Amino acid sequence: MSIARTSHDYTDRGSAPCGRRIRAVEDFRRALLHERARTDRSGNEFSLVAFAPGDHRATHATRRRLAKTLAGRLRAIDQIGWLDDGRLAALLPYTPAEGAWNVADDVCLLLPEWLPPPVIEVYVYPSEWHSDGAEDDAFNPVGRTTSPVEPLLTQALPAWKRVLDVLGAATGLALLSPCMALIALAVKLTSPGPVLFRQRRAGRGGKPFVIYKFRTMTADAESRQRELLAMNEQDGPAFKIKRDPRVTRLGRLLRKTSLDELPQLYNILRGDMSLVGPRPLPCHESDASEGWRRRRLQVTPGLTCIWQVGGRSRVSFDQWMRMDLRYADSRTLLHDLKLLIQTVWAVVRGTGAH
Repeated sequence: MSIARTSHDYTDRGSAPCGRRIRAVEDFRRALLHERARTDRSGNEFSLVAFAPGDHRATHATRRRLAKTLAGRLRAIDQIGWLDDGRLAALLPYTPAEGAWNVADDVCLLLPEWLPPPVIEVYVYPSEWHSDGAEDDAFNPVGRTTSPVEPLLTQALPAWKRVLDVLGAATGLALLSPCMALIALAVKLTSPGPVLFRQRRAGRGGKPFVIYKFRTMTADAESRQRELLAMNEQDGPAFKIKRDPRVTRLGRLLRKTSLDELPQLYNILRGDMSLVGPRPLPCHESDASEGWRRRRLQVTPGLTCIWQVGGRSRVSFDQWMRMDLRYADSRTLLHDLKLLIQTVWAVVRGTGAH
């Protein structure tokens, strides 16, 4: 019997073996989202400790005993539920990582000796986490690996959206390959350096991936950014300059027509991106975004979104983030098609990036 199947055994009865309710996957997810929203307002923190049976052959009685032991250890304000990967988890408001690990240790001590020790992982919010996977000693104060809660809250790509992405990206690559070949040749002939610009961006759940664009700047553009910080015209952690001196002559044309974005069709085929979704930020800019702004990482980033057609460089960073969240909360096929049409119109009008 799988762990996920066992979760229905408890939730159908509406309570844990000791009388405390164990929330089903979607119900527990809603509780987690609610706690995150409350934490964003209050400035406090919470932890989540997840348990998986230490033996994959664990019986129904074994999992029932783990649930009963966990339920008996928690406070009245804590909640128990199932994660979508089948693990049993406890949501602990007002609790830092140390407190969550104390709960985990107590549960292990209370379990009978015949029960294999569970596999435990602790998640915290808010967290000082890094998209590049680097660990922060202050983030793991008890010498144990503690993870950010954001990856647990990601939304899977709907089937209709993946079908649209594959069909759109494959068709685009097939039809535009001659144009892309000419652009690649033009970039190579007009500016020394590679044809493609590669950069690590934060994807769904903060997982980094390499984005591809036709290079529109000088080859040393990344190393020159620090000296141009005083010219930054975008608030928040993002960096944007309307007349960036690093942009080449051909690069200005490619940006105005958004042709520099065409290699991202490959990112879409790979599944790193979608045709429509929040634009992926460079990892360091995403890491510097705090609190509610990280909610944009719940969904797969995209080639275009509300910001591209309704704001671009004319809005504040927080307004930009709110546009992304508005899209994340209302993903539909009709909305995606509408944004794609609006994007094409924006390109035709020449309102692309500077």
